[in-house]
Amino acid sequence: MNRRIFLGRAAAAAAASCLAPDFLLANHSQPPLQATLTIDRSVTLATVPADFIGLSYESAQLADPAFFAASNTALIALFHELSHEGVLRLGGGTSAFTRFTTHPPSGLPPFHAVGPDTSTNVKTDTPVTPASLRNLRAFLDAAGWRCLYGLNLARDPMGRIVDEAAYAQRILGPRLIAFQLGNEPDAWRNRYRPAAWSYADYWKEWCAAHAAIVKEVPRARFAGPDASNQMAYVTGFAEDIKKSGLRDVILLTSHYYAIGPAGGKGMTIGKLLSLDPKLDSGLKIAMAAARSDGIPYRMTEGNSCWNGGQPGVSDTLASALWVADVMLNFASMGCCGVNLHGGGFGYYTPIAGNLEDGFVRRPEFFGMEITKPFAGAAINQSILTCSSDMVRAYAGRKDGAQLILAINKTPQPVAMYTPLRRARFLWTLSGPAIDAKREVSLAKRRAAALRDGVLHAAPWSAVLCAG
Repeated sequence: MNRRIFLGRAAAAAAASCLAPDFLLANHSQPPLQATLTIDRSVTLATVPADFIGLSYESAQLADPAFFAASNTALIALFHELSHEGVLRLGGGTSAFTRFTTHPPSGLPPFHAVGPDTSTNVKTDTPVTPASLRNLRAFLDAAGWRCLYGLNLARDPMGRIVDEAAYAQRILGPRLIAFQLGNEPDAWRNRYRPAAWSYADYWKEWCAAHAAIVKEVPRARFAGPDASNQMAYVTGFAEDIKKSGLRDVILLTSHYYAIGPAGGKGMTIGKLLSLDPKLDSGLKIAMAAARSDGIPYRMTEGNSCWNGGQPGVSDTLASALWVADVMLNFASMGCCGVNLHGGGFGYYTPIAGNLEDGFVRRPEFFGMEITKPFAGAAINQSILTCSSDMVRAYAGRKDGAQLILAINKTPQPVAMYTPLRRARFLWTLSGPAIDAKREVSLAKRRAAALRDGVLHAAPWSAVLCAG
């Protein structure tokens, strides 16, 4: 992660902990906050993979074969806008209710667009067919993306798991990165498993499923444990993979949600934008486990507020600024990718819509897009000096250009002194207010002068430049 020096951290964090009225009001009359970004180009913290950007959807979406299909050109265009080679992860809470079948279901699909799983969703078994997989392959080919595919270890009989894996491997081919065996197994206790369920029990079941799959699908590759929040599952899985000598596990994975549950007390914009100590501590544990195992770590499902997102928070400009910050935070720590969860008309989905009504970019889409130029970049060590820890900055180097992303999560303008004097391009993520749901946009300029090296960020905005 970028090294940062922050002054007044406690005061700034306390001020942001609740959404007070003055937090909503931009203050243009005061002089801008002063910040200085020092970049050490001799130190590379991490190199961002080309496929760093990813999206996560519920497995139940496959029940409508027309959704992930080559004919869905509008959605393909939006995927392509985010990344030319991103990663689609299929899983989520509904993955425990998918049912693979080779028999085409009769009648219309049970639904056309599936939003994020919540505690109030009524879940019923939904069919996944070879037709779904063939259309998914065509969609991925058209978008240039690859796929992490979740199998239903929570509730499916072993024979059906193996059949689905065999069909998916054959149909998805090079577009399939790996299988994940179960979604959030650390949350199965008292749900799909007894109260005494533990990581050791999961590992035994995982090994049995792994053996059954590789017997029929020798070229299968795996990722896991796709844990919710219990890092003991991540470290335990990494240790057991290392001990077992398995070489077909190619990714260590888990989830991250900044706040939650949706509807809970205190789920505000201020809380979302504040520093989350659990993020840094959890990331350090995950990256240490991945490095000890010699395999990459990817955050395969996450977003602003778990349990479907908080209205007025997860669907605002604030969520876009949070996305830009959290994605490059993960990248700086060496995480190989981030998959933001969404789908349907969920509050936090980056892309909202369905085949009937079309698809639109939500605020988080722009937060993802502003990080797109960092794909393939080397993240430099940098020090940001500022009186507020609600101002963030990241630096990287790519194709001979210096990239800087400044994120201003305060109601005051910011003047950030940088080593640059001219920008080859300048992108600005902004909106009319921090709680704005509409008119959030990403404006792109080809070139701009930076007088005295100062990068100006308006209240509640993010600015990306390359020089």
